[in-house]
Amino acid sequence: MTETPTGSTVPRRQLGRHLRDLRNRSRLTVKAAAAKLEWSEAKMWRIETGQTSLRSLDVEAMCKAYGAEAELTEALMGLAKETKGRGWWHSYGDVIPEGFDLYIGLEEAAEQLAWYSSELVPGLLQTPDYARTLIQEDNPGVSDDEIERRVHVRIARQVLLTRVTARPTVQVALNEAVLQRPVGGTTVMADQLKRLVELNELDNVSIRVVPFSAGLHHGLMSGPFVMMHFPTNGDGRYTEPPTVYVEGFTGALYLDKQNEIERYDGAFQSIWGSALDRAGSTTLLQHAVKELSK
Repeated sequence: MTETPTGSTVPRRQLGRHLRDLRNRSRLTVKAAAAKLEWSEAKMWRIETGQTSLRSLDVEAMCKAYGAEAELTEALMGLAKETKGRGWWHSYGDVIPEGFDLYIGLEEAAEQLAWYSSELVPGLLQTPDYARTLIQEDNPGVSDDEIERRVHVRIARQVLLTRVTARPTVQVALNEAVLQRPVGGTTVMADQLKRLVELNELDNVSIRVVPFSAGLHHGLMSGPFVMMHFPTNGDGRYTEPPTVYVEGFTGALYLDKQNEIERYDGAFQSIWGSALDRAGSTTLLQHAVKELSK
């Protein structure tokens, strides 16, 4: 009997994608892998498309068959435990090792990103110096080499904004407080704001500022979040379910239930409606740069 999965589909789909990639890298067809594991091809298809949850022992067997490294095997076994949950709360450094960033995979695959940030510039838009300031503050005692590696990873993500094919549509709503907080000092912040002005000129990027004069708006109640929408297959189904990512101090929340998506979508549309238009946002950004340069 086929198992009917409950809760979030995100961990199942992510696990299936990683296992499919491992199989392809080991140059095994679905048929060959199924024979090696003594499973049916139908079961392999359900696993790789995220249609079923998995036991960690099954994941271990697949990783062994594909020649996966021990650290990756451990990470995927931890993710398998999350596929049985009713929601997906991922605590960094718990079951999934640091550096195994599932969010990056979702961000890379997204067709549309809708972001609201209340205090800081989102990572996808940060300059190296701005990113370095935040990463150093959040990781006391970490070596300089490790800090630079993390900065590199964050900046490397930004290639998706200008890649030749399948560039995502990116909407970013920033609370005006983001502009007024001189992260890293006035020079670092001025350069960061100039970068936002440059990015706002891209045809696939729209950055809007929600001014203090907007008063009460949904972002003050929702807090920061990013909503991701994904491409569809030939049959019209999403390659991934629409997903909201909410980052916290000790973990991150992934939401993909319909009522959750609808509520956050409504919040974002309201926030966007409270923001200045492109020209007004650019003017406010440029004014903030001048104030920092005094």
